[in-house]
Amino acid sequence: MEDNSLPVSEFLLNNGNIEWQPLALTLVEYPKGDWLGKFFAFISLSPFGIGAGFVALILFRRDLHTIAFFTGTLVNEALNITLKHIVCEARPLSRGNLYNEYGMPSSHSQFIWFFSIYVLYFVLIRLHHINNNSIISALWRVIIVGSCLFLAVLVSIGRVYLHYHTSSQVVVGGVVGFIFATLWFIIVHRVFTPLFPQLVSLKLCEMLMIRDTTLIPNVLWFEYTTSRQEARARGRKMAALKPTQ
Repeated sequence: MEDNSLPVSEFLLNNGNIEWQPLALTLVEYPKGDWLGKFFAFISLSPFGIGAGFVALILFRRDLHTIAFFTGTLVNEALNITLKHIVCEARPLSRGNLYNEYGMPSSHSQFIWFFSIYVLYFVLIRLHHINNNSIISALWRVIIVGSCLFLAVLVSIGRVYLHYHTSSQVVVGGVVGFIFATLWFIIVHRVFTPLFPQLVSLKLCEMLMIRDTTLIPNVLWFEYTTSRQEARARGRKMAALKPTQ
């Protein structure tokens, strides 16, 4: 008896009845030849870069504040999905199988404004610069916050320009992101932060080297000065161990 069985991948390729569904998560369309549209398409991918940055920060810093911030972005996404299925407002332009979900509110706008506003609160409230370089510290604050807000504006404009959302969908998404960022920051610093010392003392957190930096006024300056002092101390120790010529 002849065996007509085929590998699954070859069977799918040869079967013309299969309807292929594209993964539209990172697929952004723009008008061919429109360089401004192409720019906005790249800008629309920024939330995925931010998500990858969160994963890298959590793996290398393992700070509870970073974990709480990332958790907030996940809750924010769940809130967006819930609101979309409550409002059920269509997108301004139908793209076949690429985007079947609703458009109100804009998930990109809600995400990027949540991120930017939370960074604003974090920099102004959490990162207290106590070193003598007050001008440099203030400049870095302006650069960090200004860059995040500028990126939020670009993403919002791009979603309207590329006809993925209406102006109202983007505005509502930004407002929801702003409000939820404010609420989440209050929850983290009023409810979660007092619990961080107990959390880091748990055996699991010790095994994963999870840390709490709440009592450190300026985390960036502390880590910079500590690493610099350690590097200098090790450098002097290595120099002392070198044999004299």
